[in-house]
Amino acid sequence: MSDSSIPSSSDLHFITITEASRLIQERKLSPVELTKAYLSRIEAVDAQLHAYITVTADHALQQARAAEAEIATGNWRGPLHGIPVALKDIYCTAGIRTTCHSKTRADYVPDFDATTVSKLYEHGAVLLGKLATHEFAHGGPSFDLPWPAARNPWKLEHVTGGSSSGSGAAIAAGLAAGSLGSDTGGSIRNPAALCGLVGLKPTYGLVSRSGVYTNSFSYDHAGPITWTVEDCAMMLQAIAGHDPKDPASAPYPVEDFGAELFAGIKGMRIGVLRHLYEEDIKVADSLKTALEAAYGVLRGLGAELEDARIRSAHDYHAVKITQAESELFSVHEPVLRQRANDFGADFLGRALGALLIGGADYMQASRQRRRMIAEMAPLYETYDVLVTAGPGPAGRLDAWRTLNFWTGTNITAPFNCTGGPALVQCIGFTDDGLPLSMQIVGRPFADPVVLRVAQAYEAATNWKTRRPVIQPGAAPLAQPPVPAPAKADIPQARRDEIAAICKRAGLTLAEGHFEQLCASAPHVEAMVAHLHRDWAFRDEPSSVFFPGA
Repeated sequence: MSDSSIPSSSDLHFITITEASRLIQERKLSPVELTKAYLSRIEAVDAQLHAYITVTADHALQQARAAEAEIATGNWRGPLHGIPVALKDIYCTAGIRTTCHSKTRADYVPDFDATTVSKLYEHGAVLLGKLATHEFAHGGPSFDLPWPAARNPWKLEHVTGGSSSGSGAAIAAGLAAGSLGSDTGGSIRNPAALCGLVGLKPTYGLVSRSGVYTNSFSYDHAGPITWTVEDCAMMLQAIAGHDPKDPASAPYPVEDFGAELFAGIKGMRIGVLRHLYEEDIKVADSLKTALEAAYGVLRGLGAELEDARIRSAHDYHAVKITQAESELFSVHEPVLRQRANDFGADFLGRALGALLIGGADYMQASRQRRRMIAEMAPLYETYDVLVTAGPGPAGRLDAWRTLNFWTGTNITAPFNCTGGPALVQCIGFTDDGLPLSMQIVGRPFADPVVLRVAQAYEAATNWKTRRPVIQPGAAPLAQPPVPAPAKADIPQARRDEIAAICKRAGLTLAEGHFEQLCASAPHVEAMVAHLHRDWAFRDEPSSVFFPGA
């Protein structure tokens, strides 16, 4: 490798997709050499990170050799040709196990590829393996599953964020060039934010969900997690597009996501959703300071910023959780009836809450979601994008408790409710080295505009020059103990009611799982009580559809 622009072999795992693609196209970098560099990096440090569940080394090298041979004959397929990537382990891969990080799917080997996986293969990408996730893309970090929870490369005692936890760890640590995650309430943006990455929840329907294990039909999004904005645009270009196998897939032509990527943001109108993190959700002072500095950068680039408002984050949280938990339970109901106690405690502590949500609750949430979507129209007319805080900084892995899910809210779910694109990117670090993030949100199918704003900010700052330091060969940290179930402070009569609900549902729960459900009950009840219920008969739910559309 004589070209001075090519990283040394010891740093090759930190090359961006953009850089690697150019060098591969120019035949200055071998896809086989690049793939071997990532496999060596995985072997050297992943015992500390637990990013991978399955490493597909032979498969990757076979694909890399095929890519090299094709490129040598002038058959370059595009920017992802010969680029090593990894997948959250809910993406079905033919002949390669897809575990969903769950004992209940530990031996499942699909005979088909998810549509997005097929598209990556068509573009010549190389699959390094399957990545850790929170169980079934749900639950928090869990310590009673067949594989350990992924750790944050910036500070190993801390969480990666989830549920695309392995994706966050892998991209930050240089264990893959890019990854696909999923986002139901923030599961692309959480790990991207906490690990200093770029994570995009595309517009609902822009990227196929077919072959990606379902969390929630109404809220699931598939999308990329990368180191840079340009890398993110490249991956989105490969996976976007209509898919008849996905009933939610949008029947629109795919835009060129790179066409206006470097056009700048002078004159753009940006609405700042300050109330989400100043009134609704408590965030660290370090994040508030970083956000003000980021807004200053955007102003310096010629954008016009002013404060704007949407609903309270608590409104979106109640709607999203009411619907998404109900849908999640319906997906897993048959297996829950057969072997509920084979799921992890954290997954059950969330999923079982759906037993306490009624059909009327679900429909009122759906009607409210339709109103929420309509309320965004004036904001979309006024502003090119909206900005607000992203998640973070990361908490400690051993501090997570299942009940947190029911007692709090988050800053990402509003944009799962509204369905437009939402991206997070790094805007700085805490004093102890943990990433801080900003969200950029757009109107539906304005994904190119969101990417353009993110690219302008990234190019004007130097956060992407900083990488986590991991000592190869260091001893892995011990897995935290499984937290004890929360203690339920509810009357015996309510316990008896919940026991009867479980019996009607055909569930047999271990004592600890039942106790956790009882502890969640007051919070579930408070959440559904927050839903608006005084609707006129003409107020339709968000699930209405046009036959044949």
